[in-house]
Amino acid sequence: MSLSLFKRQYLEHLEIEKGRSLKTIENYERYLNRFFDFAKVDEPLAITDDLIREFRLWLNRQPSGSKKGGSTETLKKKTQNYYLIALRSFLKYLRKRGVDSLSPERIDLAKTAERDLDLISTADLERLLQAPDRSSVAGLRDKAILELFFSTGLRLSELCSLSRDLDLNKDEFSVRGKGEKVRVVFLSDAAKMALRAYLGKRKDMDDALFVRQVADSQKEKSSTKESLRLTPRSIERMVKHYALKAGISKKVTPHVIRHSFATDLLSNGADIRSVQMMLGHANIATTQIYTHVTDAQLRDVHKKFHSK
Repeated sequence: MSLSLFKRQYLEHLEIEKGRSLKTIENYERYLNRFFDFAKVDEPLAITDDLIREFRLWLNRQPSGSKKGGSTETLKKKTQNYYLIALRSFLKYLRKRGVDSLSPERIDLAKTAERDLDLISTADLERLLQAPDRSSVAGLRDKAILELFFSTGLRLSELCSLSRDLDLNKDEFSVRGKGEKVRVVFLSDAAKMALRAYLGKRKDMDDALFVRQVADSQKEKSSTKESLRLTPRSIERMVKHYALKAGISKKVTPHVIRHSFATDLLSNGADIRSVQMMLGHANIATTQIYTHVTDAQLRDVHKKFHSK
């Protein structure tokens, strides 16, 4: 069987058996296609150590599209690893099928620098949360979105997918995250208050929790079947708008608020495993990126024992 046919079956396996999102499948297909276009082979046994080494050299020399100091930068190691992860996953699938090919363990990922966290101060966060003008429905909606982000640590896609049937009499609700995994997130009093204020002013019948505002003159033109649900891009623009309004010079995104959620928990004594569960991280190593900026115990040791 040809590699192209195996690839199609592998992508179907990701969708059906693994429950991966269509966006993830689209990305994996793009990474694999780039490898196959480079390799020009169509047999599993043709994937060798030498071919992988040549592909890695080729990747390392590809332009990233951005420039630094007048010269074009090449693909970052992190981006190169996306291709290697997709290829390694494909080879694992082949082995599971009993197909002879290169062992996936033969592919090591490139070493990358430790991830930097984009963080804003507590004062900046407070100004951001207070930035929306709550005299309008749109302002009440935006206030509820910001409070919900900080209360739950939700990913942008997770927040966008929420429905308005949220039970605000409870302090928690379930959300389906990456890999179709369900986890529980928790509502603060501030988030519940903001959501009640917003939903109390809603006049539409859309199922989405957060919707765009449609002017009265446009309501008749819009289809009754068309969802008013806010898109991830519109929420990103909204967060950026309020960051500028609050006078925050740093880049602020929904994911930065998710970082603030995690660091706030750890700074106040939460254990790393609990934070991992609340963030929905499959691997605790992903959560550990926060510990180097929130390790209060190390700060206490330094203060107590370091010479003045």
